[in-house]
Amino acid sequence: MKTKIYLIRINFLLALFLFIFSLATNLLAQYPNIQIGNQYEPNEPSICINPKNPLQMVCGANSDNYYYSTDGGITWNSGILTSSMGVYGDPVVIADTAGNFYYFHLSDPTGPEWLDRVVCQKSVNGGQTWNDGSFMGLNGTKDQDKEWAVVNTLNNEIYTCWTQFDKYGSAAILDSTCILFSSSADGGITWTNAKRINRVDGDCLDTDNTVEGAVPAVGPVGEVYVSWAGPAGLVFTKSTDGGITWPDGNIFIGNIPGGWAFTVPGMSRANGLPVTCCDLSNGPHRGTIYINWSDQRNGTTDTDIWVVKSTDGGLNWSMPKRVNDDPPGRHQFLTWMTVDQFTGFIYFVFYDRRNYTDNKTDVYMAVSRDGGESFRNFIVSEAPFTPNASLFFGDYTNIAASNNIVRPVWTSRSQGVNLCILTALVDSIYYGISPEKEKLLPFSLDQNFPNPVQDITYFSYKVHAPANVSLKVYDIYGNEVAVILSNISVSPGKHIEQFDRSNYGLAPGLYFFSLTGNDIALKRKMVVY
Repeated sequence: MKTKIYLIRINFLLALFLFIFSLATNLLAQYPNIQIGNQYEPNEPSICINPKNPLQMVCGANSDNYYYSTDGGITWNSGILTSSMGVYGDPVVIADTAGNFYYFHLSDPTGPEWLDRVVCQKSVNGGQTWNDGSFMGLNGTKDQDKEWAVVNTLNNEIYTCWTQFDKYGSAAILDSTCILFSSSADGGITWTNAKRINRVDGDCLDTDNTVEGAVPAVGPVGEVYVSWAGPAGLVFTKSTDGGITWPDGNIFIGNIPGGWAFTVPGMSRANGLPVTCCDLSNGPHRGTIYINWSDQRNGTTDTDIWVVKSTDGGLNWSMPKRVNDDPPGRHQFLTWMTVDQFTGFIYFVFYDRRNYTDNKTDVYMAVSRDGGESFRNFIVSEAPFTPNASLFFGDYTNIAASNNIVRPVWTSRSQGVNLCILTALVDSIYYGISPEKEKLLPFSLDQNFPNPVQDITYFSYKVHAPANVSLKVYDIYGNEVAVILSNISVSPGKHIEQFDRSNYGLAPGLYFFSLTGNDIALKRKMVVY
């Protein structure tokens, strides 16, 4: 019996590593799509990477789904979120510097009220279980909607913004919407009284003249930055004391031609609400604030993705730059943006119809490595899907990035019928140089063999002209763990280096090996078991 159990365990591990191997070796050709979940018609996903352990990820989706992964997003477990205050969608997942996750959502109390507060539930075990939660914004019969949150990594304070409706959907002239702010300094246990931070209110119809899209960001010394859209266009404000005080006026950034609530064929809604981020890396663009949204300024058949930036704390803003790089006349919509705070790279994810004349839809990403001056677009979905207006895809996609590990997340259709949540395994080191361009480089790097590695593996590479190269191995955090070659002069031809993992004490896990020279770096994944 013990022998049989041992063999089953070995076969299981071998199958798992072969699966990971297949993902790794195909990564240069495409970005493998992983289905996070497909039960209960999920949509409106939010994803977060643990800053202390990038293999640990948590995702939320409408209206009460949660998912967690311990292997970098390759496999996922799921559960249904519960709270005594009710769970009613608009999921937002963030993490603090200690690795605790927070899941924000709207409420659905059992009484006559609806959306009466914003709820925050906390997990201290990587998203496996959640506490009952705390709340903010409870204000009589008013409705609280579309919240978002961010952590100040300097002190782990949490900042949350959302829209308050006097009465959701009301057309009454006296009913209005405003943007509120609250913070927590004790890990989400208690929250400050909500403060109104906008100066021009909106209506309650949840359309262009409603104030929506308040996504807070944190600046280099703890500033709180927020932008939103509404009857005054795209506006911005900031607090320099952690949200205690706010200026009397808001800064006008620009108009959103056509408004933020527009129509895209096949979609029940395709809101272009803004997303605000700030570069906190130690790179050349540290402190730059970015705002990303979509609109139809070029016509109702041509939705585009836009970004503006400020390099002086939000006082002045650039002209909008178009992120999608396709010819005019196609729809790009439901965008989200993040900044990798290790590298300063900006990542965007959005639905894209550049390749079709009907409603077929791909998912694209864009990356900017020069502070939002230029953008490289690339497809991340493995196959297109066709949305149906009878299915609610939510109001947003989402994306997370941490030290070159990038995970977009979006709603798609499983087998063309039911909704599902997908992510793609996008590690930015792989798309710095495309496979086509690699053929033109002075050297090339093969995938190691065998891979996964038990004891010994072999690295092979070709050099087309005399060069000085280095061959090194890194762990998933980017730490150098093995040096095979260090700035060694090599002659043209094929070279093979033997690598014995026991010589370097490598524990089982995921690693990268890199061949560098002439300011060029080629990298591949390697699995050790």
